[in-house]
Amino acid sequence: MKVAALLTGRGNNTMKDKNVRLVLGKPLLYYPAMAAKSCDLITDFYVSSDDEKILNAAEACGYKKIRRPDALALPTSQHVDAIIHALGVMKEDGCVPDILVVLLANSGIVKKEWIEESIHNLIHNDYLSASCPVLLEMDNHPYRSKRLRADGCLDTWFDFKGQNISTNRQDLPMNFVLCHNFWTLRLANSIYSEEEGQQPWTFMGNNIKPIVVQESFDVHDEEDLKKTEQWLIQEGIRYQQDN
Repeated sequence: MKVAALLTGRGNNTMKDKNVRLVLGKPLLYYPAMAAKSCDLITDFYVSSDDEKILNAAEACGYKKIRRPDALALPTSQHVDAIIHALGVMKEDGCVPDILVVLLANSGIVKKEWIEESIHNLIHNDYLSASCPVLLEMDNHPYRSKRLRADGCLDTWFDFKGQNISTNRQDLPMNFVLCHNFWTLRLANSIYSEEEGQQPWTFMGNNIKPIVVQESFDVHDEEDLKKTEQWLIQEGIRYQQDN
């Protein structure tokens, strides 16, 4: 079973050059790139971007460049379209993976062990379409969230008629939020499946195995860069290139 990694990032961001901003002396994208590079299960490594700085920084980590068309690098562009484009380029290069680890260049909160677990989940269960990290989030549970009615008042998202929903979060069903650091896809059951996947990330398919982690965030501002540094130091994450 062939496993490949695809690092994705675009240059058109509200925080200029955030994917290559230095974190502990390395570009931010270095950390997801090297987490995947450290996995023996992954044999091929590619980067998709419209930005030369991102492409060069990833190439320095051993990733082959895929120049993303400008039309797929807009703020309104869909991630799945960039993935499909990259898969086409990879095929032309002779790489046709069964499993694809899609890494997001704007998050340094990635562990090699998480990636390995996600790959093993798919290798050992043909039923699965994807596996990815999630956070258990009970404070902002959907049952406790509100939408805005046309009259300007708050309303529930669900029809709770005949039900008595507890105000205590511990009484509610477990609520998981997808992390935006990486997604591992069994392509036959996700991208290439004729069955529509779960909204809004339909490309992940319908049978997604979670990996529950304690913390995950991507970078939007300077404070997030500092938090990433603190997390990396706390977790003691280093790679062979650092030694």
